[in-house]
Amino acid sequence: MRTRSLTASLGLWTFAIGLAGALAGALAGCRSLPPSKPESQWTIEEARGAEVYRQKCANCHYPTTTRGLHGPGLQALTKLKAMPSGAPPTDERLTQVILHGRQMMPATQLTSEQLDDLLAYLHSL
Repeated sequence: MRTRSLTASLGLWTFAIGLAGALAGALAGCRSLPPSKPESQWTIEEARGAEVYRQKCANCHYPTTTRGLHGPGLQALTKLKAMPSGAPPTDERLTQVILHGRQMMPATQLTSEQLDDLLAYLHSL
């Protein structure tokens, strides 16, 4: 009987630790991010960048959430200390990833104007 009681106690303890870890992870994921700039306040560049996003990025990235689709969500990407890769979200790093790809993300062919507009849009998120 003592063995059965010990096994049940260990099982309950393991469950409690797992639940605490899951709750801690969920709470860590509930960080408050700055809201995206309203579309009505976009500059011309941001509006053009939104169109580039729709054509080139929307199949893999959600714009106004951190929840992933095929790639990470883009909400407040430029306002975070680090991208999902751990690299800082500088315009240079974003440009590198957009134009040359990274891991599963393919390289994206953009003109200089499209890239500038897309970066402006990403800063509005």
